[in-house]
Amino acid sequence: MKLLVLNGPNLNFLGIREKGIYGTRDYEWLVKHLEEKAAAEGHELEVFQSNCEGGLIDKIQEAYHTGVEGIIINPGAFTHYSYAVRDALASIQVPIIEVHISNVHKREEFRHTSVTAPVCTGQIVGLGLRGYDLAMDYLTGEEG
Repeated sequence: MKLLVLNGPNLNFLGIREKGIYGTRDYEWLVKHLEEKAAAEGHELEVFQSNCEGGLIDKIQEAYHTGVEGIIINPGAFTHYSYAVRDALASIQVPIIEVHISNVHKREEFRHTSVTAPVCTGQIVGLGLRGYDLAMDYLTGEEG
């Protein structure tokens, strides 16, 4: 299966930013872990991170043309206000799982609303980096 993992603003600062919320493992660890998991299960995986809305939108549109079969996205702060990312996700017909490392529903009020979740297949929140594994397992049909 051909998968795309998209990470929005500040995800590249994993292990640096708010360790009590996001943990101590860094972004490079996450990327390597996901690549190894996908390879071990026989899947093709691309991981992309951008602090810019346009970068994520370009990657989503590219996914349409390159045959991506499933998307895992952590839109970061774009979750709460980016109708542009939401519309890009809505424009492609593949399963999409939204992942959040922290439990956004236990945090500040503005984090409780996701404008992107309604166009996603499902959402995983609050399970740390394991949420990415669970999203991949769902998309690929693996038991994990």
